[in-house]
Amino acid sequence: MRRLLFWRRGHAHDPLVCREFVELVTDYLDGALPDEERRRFEAHLSDCDGCAGYLEDMRRLVGSLNETPEPPPDPATRAALLRAFRELREP
Repeated sequence: MRRLLFWRRGHAHDPLVCREFVELVTDYLDGALPDEERRRFEAHLSDCDGCAGYLEDMRRLVGSLNETPEPPPDPATRAALLRAFRELREP
């Protein structure tokens, strides 16, 4: 419905909808959106409180994941991987 109303008002570009916003949020946070997609994303963000909240939640989640130390590798898995790499190097 929002898209239909947007086109009736005569705007030249296709507005972003919430479903697309959710699909693009990680690319946005990574700085990987092309300029036109980033503009659509930010235009939607300025009009949608729900998506603005979702973006902030995702920023906090990503930040907390970056702060969490990586667990040490399982010794059996590490040994199996080292064996496999050694076997690949053998003639």
